[in-house]
Amino acid sequence: MRVSKRRVGVLVAATLIAGLGGAAAGWALGRNIVLRVAEGRLENAASNNLAEANSHAADARKALADMNASRYPYCSDQELTYFRLILDQSRYPRVGGRITNGRIGCSTTLGQQGLPQQQFMPRYSRPGGWRAYWNPAPLRMGHEPKLVLQQGTAFVVLPTQMKDENLLAGAHLRLTLLDPGGHALNPTAPADAAIETSGGSWRGGGMLYSTRCSARFLQCVTAEVSIGKALPLGRSLFITSSALLGLCGGLLGFFVAFNCCRGGTCESELRKAIRRDVLCMVYQPIVNLTDGRIVAAEALARWTDRNGVAIPPDVFVPIAEKEGFVGEMTRLALRHIVREMGSLLRANPGFSVSLNVSASDLADAEFVPMVETTLAQAGILPESLMLEITESSTADHARTVESIHRLRACGHQIYIDDFGTGYSSLAYLRDLAIDGIKIDKVFTKSVGTGSLAVNLLPQILAIAKVLSLKVVVEGIETEEQEEYFTTHDQRMRAQGWLYGKPVPSGELIRMLASQRQGRQSVDAISPIPARHAGQGRRRIPEPS
Repeated sequence: MRVSKRRVGVLVAATLIAGLGGAAAGWALGRNIVLRVAEGRLENAASNNLAEANSHAADARKALADMNASRYPYCSDQELTYFRLILDQSRYPRVGGRITNGRIGCSTTLGQQGLPQQQFMPRYSRPGGWRAYWNPAPLRMGHEPKLVLQQGTAFVVLPTQMKDENLLAGAHLRLTLLDPGGHALNPTAPADAAIETSGGSWRGGGMLYSTRCSARFLQCVTAEVSIGKALPLGRSLFITSSALLGLCGGLLGFFVAFNCCRGGTCESELRKAIRRDVLCMVYQPIVNLTDGRIVAAEALARWTDRNGVAIPPDVFVPIAEKEGFVGEMTRLALRHIVREMGSLLRANPGFSVSLNVSASDLADAEFVPMVETTLAQAGILPESLMLEITESSTADHARTVESIHRLRACGHQIYIDDFGTGYSSLAYLRDLAIDGIKIDKVFTKSVGTGSLAVNLLPQILAIAKVLSLKVVVEGIETEEQEEYFTTHDQRMRAQGWLYGKPVPSGELIRMLASQRQGRQSVDAISPIPARHAGQGRRRIPEPS
């Protein structure tokens, strides 16, 4: 009866874990689809309104040509009446007049009286008498900024804001006028001015942008909307995709767990796999955030059962911990590290591999001697093996502190894994006397999402700084997440799919050897560090 209950528990746990993972994947997929649809609508709006803007620009040029052809006295009542007639027949410019040497002579709205005498400086000038002025005070109308375009001595006023009844809800349109060098004349562009002066679509700063530029006139149209306003438009898609992929994930998890237990309990199958040494190890790179160099790797266990089904670590590791034989798995993992990475570690004492250990490992009086004996027989320095413990494994405070002190006395560095999800406090961390922390990927994934979890990151980093703890950031998958941590005035390491997925030892060693040769080639021709010599942050150099 006990076996049956355990099997049911494993099936339920695997189904829930995989179902939640599928739901999360469905949410991410739905979000991406909604944003792509929003981008498509912004592109259409920018294209359609650019065609309209081109038509208006042609009207403005024609109006200027007709105004310059006036036969009436300069700024006379007859000429102003003539200008008004021209502008009434135009679809776009509604205000015009005369400017000579930067001084407004008259306008169709202000006439000739009360005009300022100061000289306005053009934003740019072109051959043929073309000039542009940005928002001169006498010609402003309301709060909308204006651009004044002059040809000869005639001018017209051009608005820079656009409206479209069919525009995506919450979105805005903006017309940007350019000088011959491609720079914006109306300074409404965001920090990255390229968004409004070159065609394309962008995501950044919580916004979606789409810009289309004219091949006939020096102008671009930008459509923009905040991601927060675009996402609610696809709420039903979120729900549908999350439900479907959650269901698929749950079925997959059930199938995996069922196959795991089909020939016996998961416990017995896992015990057999450990005895037969059929578990394998993969290694995920850990990089130095300042220059992108790989300086370490985390060893991770993988298990494919006798039916060829890959069993997730979230399923088999808790079983080993609960049934009390996770220490056997730790010993097996250490033997793999020595066998697969020993040559690399002996040749590169500055490189290290981290191994996860459990609470039962720390409680085992034979654990520390076993580790030291295994490394000594292989000729590997203790500094080459880092040990990671979870916050939950530190619950037995006295025993944990004793084991950590013994391991550190041997030369090992100790990190708390998945930091921020367990028990640690300032006093607790001080008593544990650890070397560093690994920030859990839950916090990393919160960067750029507006989640409350991101507000805890500065506090976690501050704790590490106060206690002089080293920091490894887990789960970095995007440039935005990487940029968040590189802007902090702390030296940190990082791991995640942005730098590399877990790979077999042979592949990691080949990557390191290849990048070592690349680094030597760069150093041979330039004293500039490889990152600044065009190698990029994702370069994987020699161990250090």
